Amino acid sequence: MRWIFRVLGVLAVLVVLGAGALLLIPSDRVAALAVQQFEKVTGRELSIEGGVTPTLWPVLGVETGRISISNADWSEDGPMLVAEGMAIGIDANAFWGGALRITGLELTRPEILIEVSEEGVGNWVFGGAQGGTATADMAGAQTPFTLDLGVIREGNIGFIDHGTGRAVQLTGVDLEARLAAYDGPFEMTLSAEAGGQPVTLDLVLAAFRAAYEGGVSPVTLAATAGAASIGFEGRAGMMPVSAEGRLEADLADLSALSALLGMERPALPQGFGRDSVQVAGDVTLTAAGSVHLRAGRIVLDGTAITGDLDLTPGEDRPRLVARLATGDLAIAENVAGGTGAGEGGGAVATAGWSEAPIDVSGLAALDAELGLRAASLDLGAVTLGPVAASVTLDRSRAVVQLTEVGAYGGTVAGEFVVNGRKGLSVGGDLAFRDIALQPMLSDLTGFSRLVATGDLTLDFLGSGNSVDAIMRSLSGSGVLNLGAGEIQGLDIAGMIRTLDTGFVGEGQRTVFDSLSASFDIDGGDLFNSDLLMAGPVISAEGAGRIGLGARDLEYRLRPTALRGADGDGGITVPLWITGSWAAPSFALDLEALAQERLQDEAKALEDELKARAAEELGQVEGESLEDAARRKLEEELQQGAGDLLLDLLGGGN
Repeated sequence: MRWIFRVLGVLAVLVVLGAGALLLIPSDRVAALAVQQFEKVTGRELSIEGGVTPTLWPVLGVETGRISISNADWSEDGPMLVAEGMAIGIDANAFWGGALRITGLELTRPEILIEVSEEGVGNWVFGGAQGGTATADMAGAQTPFTLDLGVIREGNIGFIDHGTGRAVQLTGVDLEARLAAYDGPFEMTLSAEAGGQPVTLDLVLAAFRAAYEGGVSPVTLAATAGAASIGFEGRAGMMPVSAEGRLEADLADLSALSALLGMERPALPQGFGRDSVQVAGDVTLTAAGSVHLRAGRIVLDGTAITGDLDLTPGEDRPRLVARLATGDLAIAENVAGGTGAGEGGGAVATAGWSEAPIDVSGLAALDAELGLRAASLDLGAVTLGPVAASVTLDRSRAVVQLTEVGAYGGTVAGEFVVNGRKGLSVGGDLAFRDIALQPMLSDLTGFSRLVATGDLTLDFLGSGNSVDAIMRSLSGSGVLNLGAGEIQGLDIAGMIRTLDTGFVGEGQRTVFDSLSASFDIDGGDLFNSDLLMAGPVISAEGAGRIGLGARDLEYRLRPTALRGADGDGGITVPLWITGSWAAPSFALDLEALAQERLQDEAKALEDELKARAAEELGQVEGESLEDAARRKLEEELQQGAGDLLLDLLGGGN
């Protein structure tokens, strides 16, 4: 901004001085002299068409025809300034007294182009490498100036940042600026359109000289873009740009604001500002480009979040550090994973996992260290609360540390990782305590038949660019321990008693006192071999495969019913459970039952034969049948040998 004021000052002085020479020199010659001097000072070409028309008293001034100022030599986008006409007036008495009091400066239908090169150089920088004799102290503190009224009518102002590709275009610009005293306030009002949306700006720099010469000044700013509004009151400086003060912003009209900033409207989800965004707090913008928010209050779609934020530039990407707190935070279901990832109820059980690509490119936008506390967190399919968690984001890898999270009547703690560095992978090491399984499984998988409360430890890893691919690639392990509960829609005891698998459906259930199992996960399949279930009517062992990716199962239960009071005996009938999660099939393994009964009968016969042999052999305690048989044989042999010897000696008679 300092360069803009200085160049306009040079232009005003050159043209107005030429007006004084009009008494002796033709107007076209005066215009040529002004052009030469401007080019000498700035290194830019100045074109004035149609000559100049002077006024000498009481206002010293000129009016010109079409004017243009060339752009920086690195620009390929045309002149920096083109206007159909310019009028400049200077207070003659003040000028002859050594002060520059501009009583009027008006540009008619100007086209102004502001650019930043890929190297970060602005096209408003004159002199030096750009050519010309302009210096940093040109028209500086030694030349105080004032502006009674500066006007732009029906103008267009464009901004292009070649480093980022961002472009902004303001059309229909009407601007008025006033500086009554060099040490006093600078006031500016602007109205325009950006992307078809109305834009307004009211700016007051209370101490112009301080800000203009590199210091800071009290500042008040009010801006609107469509229905969005921003207000700031505090202090600011221009060289370098810095600010500190109170910010109040209502960013409900993100389309208008995005057009003003030269960017696409962000596709924010429900709960993250899709419909409304309000920001308030104490803001600091440093000369290094960092932004800091203290005592901040951010309202996203009606949900208030409070805390402190620090956004600092980095070599590769900015870094955000924040400590935030909120009450009930609602996040749309599509944020939690979209359809197929967690629709809840029977929808998930009947439909396949979503194959829609998951876009995690946003993880590369910045690095972050976030802390969050919330009374509840509604993810659409799952509601958690209270929540105490931290998120560390480093080069597209997010680590979520769950310190204390309430879920389904219990708690969840551990670590969850989303890695977007090379494709997408997710993993975690989680511990669930006192979790109500029925609502959790219903929300996440659509399976609602298991009713119990218990503990689950789980570590897992999966990769892929869709929920379906991740579920089919899962690996890991875990342990499940449940207290008393029931399996709904299935009466295993009834099946055993009647050898009929029809005991399924509404009103059927299997009650248990405890259930435990450990498992391994590989290639999207969960494998278990040690399920134990104990209950008042039946007990069971189990082993098999549960397809987490394919959402099917092949599982064999060995339930036993009607045990005796001492826990022995009872009826055992193996039960096969196969098919999909949505419609599993149940079949009694009667062949296995027959084989087991044959084995039992063979075992009973073997035991009977062993008992008879032991009796006949005179088996004593601690002696095996083999030893008893050997002893019996030796005894018989000895007895037979003794009888034979007596016969030989005649002792038998």
